[in-house]
Amino acid sequence: MIEVHPSPTADTRTCDYTQVTMQQLLNSSKQHIADVQAALRYFQEMLAQAADQHDPDKIADIEGFHADFVTGFAQTGWWDRHRKLNRHHLTMADGIPDNVNLIDVLDFIADCVCAGMARSGSVYPLNLPPELLERAFQNTVELLKSEIVVVP
Repeated sequence: MIEVHPSPTADTRTCDYTQVTMQQLLNSSKQHIADVQAALRYFQEMLAQAADQHDPDKIADIEGFHADFVTGFAQTGWWDRHRKLNRHHLTMADGIPDNVNLIDVLDFIADCVCAGMARSGSVYPLNLPPELLERAFQNTVELLKSEIVVVP
């Protein structure tokens, strides 16, 4: 959990700004900066976790991966499972988790760009529907809100 403390004097919308001293504003600003840093570190940890967990079934189930691969994916048993196990296959309906978030979007981008550049030297055009991006955005907002607790 990310602990934040009340800070009503940091914003003109939540206080009588004519009564806020420079020291109060400085203290509130320092507190806000620390809170944002904690939130960004949370996202940083989520990105590290996504990196550590990228496509583990390609190794753990290499036999299944290979079995589909050698058919040019005419056989899709492994591939169908793969999309459901990994959160970043955002161009396929069954690869989009209900709680898709911006970490998943970044994982998708990293996956596609690295694969394209390493395999062919180019990246095919990447597009995600605006409604998917909006859902990922809103889910990320809700995810962060669920991690924050305001303590007196």
